[in-house]
Amino acid sequence: MQKNNRKKIILVANWKCNPATLREAERLFRATVNVIPKNKNTEVVICPPYVFLSRYKIPARPAGGQDTRYKLGSQDVFWEETGAYTGEIGPRMLKSAGVSHVIIGHSERRELFGETNETVQKKTAAALKAGLSVIICVGERTREGDASVYISFIKEEVASALRDVPKSALSRVIIAYEPIWAVGSDEPDTPHSALEMAIYIRKTAADAYGRSLAQQLPVLYGGSVSASNAGAFLRDGGVDGLLVGRASLHPKEFGKIVKITQDINK
Repeated sequence: MQKNNRKKIILVANWKCNPATLREAERLFRATVNVIPKNKNTEVVICPPYVFLSRYKIPARPAGGQDTRYKLGSQDVFWEETGAYTGEIGPRMLKSAGVSHVIIGHSERRELFGETNETVQKKTAAALKAGLSVIICVGERTREGDASVYISFIKEEVASALRDVPKSALSRVIIAYEPIWAVGSDEPDTPHSALEMAIYIRKTAADAYGRSLAQQLPVLYGGSVSASNAGAFLRDGGVDGLLVGRASLHPKEFGKIVKITQDINK
């Protein structure tokens, strides 16, 4: 069994293009925050759609400081701060709205909107420059055929995304491994395969930064994550947390995942 030895487990709640209204978003947000314990060893990042972000800027506590039960994340970012780029959101805009994390290169962005390794690289560099932490998504389309093919595919995605990341910024980088075939399919990967990929991702990072820094690089698993499989991935998958999609829209289910992480990381 692979024991997770990081101080905190990272849970990223990716709401995607949900819910449809502000009223529904308010209910979902309140219910989600209510299942996150105040004193915890789990870092929760909530990523609603852009239009709701400024509503959930982390409030200051009466005694000073901020509510630390959650952090606020964005589902995407543009690689320029400002300019004639209709419809885009720059990294400093997100920072000023209280965002601390940003998801970059999610498989749906790559598949549906044509994002490439080059755009992921540019977005990563811009977000880090603005002081944001980045959650870079990588994953193969299929497991069919020669394993060396999809292994090389993952290596190129990781190496490309990290190409312009200095060692000083690596502490703000998280890699989320999400096999595309598993996303939203009710057919998650296995903890054993996730462990292999987590090891390979860190090996790829080690080629650029050395083994010591690469071992500190958080790797998450994403792809049909649920309360029924979260524990297995966290215990045996060699990952430091989970990128949760559909289950994050159901606070009771998400709360079960939070509790699992608490129990594992006591």
